[in-house]
Amino acid sequence: MKTRIALMFGGRSVEHEVSVISGIQAYVTIDKEKYEVTPVYLTKNNEMYVGEDIGKIESYRDIPALLERSTRVIMINEGDGVHMVSHKAGLFGKKTDIPVDLAFPVVHGTNVEDGALQGYLKTLGLPFVGCDVTASAVGMDKYVTKAILKDNDIPVLDSFLFTMADYQNVSELINTIEYKIGYPVIIKPLNTGSSVGISVAKNRSELTKSIDDAYLYARKIIAEHAITKLREINCAVLGDENEAEASECEEPLHSKDILSYEDKYMSGGSKKTGGSKGMAGVSRKIPAEISNEKREEIRNLAVESFKKLGCHGVARIDFMIDEENGKLYFNEINTIPGSLAFYLFEALGIEYKELLDRMVELALKRIREEKSINYSFNTNILSSAQSFGSKNGKVRQ
Repeated sequence: MKTRIALMFGGRSVEHEVSVISGIQAYVTIDKEKYEVTPVYLTKNNEMYVGEDIGKIESYRDIPALLERSTRVIMINEGDGVHMVSHKAGLFGKKTDIPVDLAFPVVHGTNVEDGALQGYLKTLGLPFVGCDVTASAVGMDKYVTKAILKDNDIPVLDSFLFTMADYQNVSELINTIEYKIGYPVIIKPLNTGSSVGISVAKNRSELTKSIDDAYLYARKIIAEHAITKLREINCAVLGDENEAEASECEEPLHSKDILSYEDKYMSGGSKKTGGSKGMAGVSRKIPAEISNEKREEIRNLAVESFKKLGCHGVARIDFMIDEENGKLYFNEINTIPGSLAFYLFEALGIEYKELLDRMVELALKRIREEKSINYSFNTNILSSAQSFGSKNGKVRQ
């Protein structure tokens, strides 16, 4: 019997469109001889839809029309497992009922990649591909990620965290950043991806604009020194917290101080169709033109970072090299990277279909391991419980 997979993409995130591209790339590639796959589109309100055209990228040119001819579903936990069933079915309407063995989230950004969707699936009792709730949440929080890695002797740039309360006195916030960091400084929303809301400031007026922009996308922001002579190198990792392997290294090419959203998703589309290839379409050098020693240093550090953060499946880790002194720094991790970073594994001879298969196998391995763990503790505490309204009905904890 084939494993029944709900391949999920979209969601309430500023990276919604990018996720649709990544998800459909995965759907058209995954081995359908081996798996029974249902593409599941999450709208920007996190409503789930299935249907004949959900897995066709051209359908997303007119999303309202796509939803009209598709079926909204919800997930329920029945006695025999999890099912996707019709959200509403009229008296004579066709009722959808799709059994699901495994979810495969290909989602990016807040509200979906950050542990929220993973927590929902875990509560349902539906196993899923990729990082668990904790690793997903940690990986999305740039400040917490760096704190954990710094504690494990992995090189990171010092970051300073600011909240909405700090934003109430923006002049003082700017003074603090100027005093602690100086210029140039990079400002980032705490928990976005795809370079959304991220910018470099070289003076006070630019810093004011960068802060205002970052707070449009998050309630917290971080500031850190911007490396002037920056070289960015990325490396993906496949595995779990016990065993993992690194991909080839890449050097993405960008038009500004940092790799922008436009560089990532709007510069590499097909001229014939005008469509984006997602992260697979970014201008880049693969393999990166670095020494063998630096390549192995980055690949080893990528695996170590992946394991320390408790990651699972595929993640892409972005590194920075300060060319003034040759120092290497961890920059950030993408726990569900754009296009699942398949192009970095293809460079080592691992085809995308095989990568997806190995991600599913890792999820099935985790299911087997979790079956040996007790999630209940037998106790008779409730057998002696009394009404809370009675005189002696207090329950001590």
